[in-house]
Amino acid sequence: MTDVLDNEANDLLPARSGNRAWKKLKHNRSALLGLILVSFFIVAALAAPILPIADPAATSWSAIRKAPSAAHWLGTDEIGRDILSRMIWGARASLMAGVVSVIVATIIGVPLGLLSGYFGGWIDQVISRITDALLATPFLILAIALAAFLGPNLTNAMIAIGLSAMPKFVRLTRGQVLSVKTEDYVEGARAVGLADFSIISRYILPNVFAPVLVQATLTVATAIIAEASLSFLGLGQQPPDPSWGSMLNVAKNFLTQAPWMAWWPGAAIFLVVLGFNLLGDGLRDALDPREG
Repeated sequence: MTDVLDNEANDLLPARSGNRAWKKLKHNRSALLGLILVSFFIVAALAAPILPIADPAATSWSAIRKAPSAAHWLGTDEIGRDILSRMIWGARASLMAGVVSVIVATIIGVPLGLLSGYFGGWIDQVISRITDALLATPFLILAIALAAFLGPNLTNAMIAIGLSAMPKFVRLTRGQVLSVKTEDYVEGARAVGLADFSIISRYILPNVFAPVLVQATLTVATAIIAEASLSFLGLGQQPPDPSWGSMLNVAKNFLTQAPWMAWWPGAAIFLVVLGFNLLGDGLRDALDPREG
């Protein structure tokens, strides 16, 4: 009986149609552009230690606020540090903050959403009311408050962003569970006496994976902006370690004398966020079982 239920459930699994999803993704030019942008920044961040670039913390009083040149392709900052080097090393902080924050939000939010949607009753009431209260607070305001409470460093900023993004995953997972748990194969699993944990792990969780993956991809973009905002305010990555947000914080004081100090971190944030948004939209279309 369980084999029949497994087959019926597998027919609805977006993960089972990986080849079809990849074919759809390959024909989505916007999604491919997003994948290229994201891949470029990931490769640059991972390769930072082996690239032939200057030390991002090395200063040069003879090269203060120099415009882009052959010696410094993106120019230098207010104390003569190479901006290209700081951009590449700053990508590590921004991408790590985006990914780790989403992992924190997913690890906490998905199980709570599963419990809330599957069991209902007082469990659903408690989790839903707490989620509603958190969602009533603007995301960035909540992240700033948590980061200020925890203390100014990158690790605490990632925790703050993750906790602030968590309610979205609770709400999304709960809604998906409420839809999936009424399917015939779930009712059949209950009828044959399968334990709740087995039903959740075998029939419900795999079928909520696709929307959670899409939400996670889109939330990485939001988390990167949040990390840049926290670093801009002094609550994220701390000097002298580079971060796009902290670079913008310094650059705002030299917009007329050295505008290139703001150009590059601003462009990097724009491009990587654009990439994750385009990729997330493409994944949503590719993993949608209603789309041919």
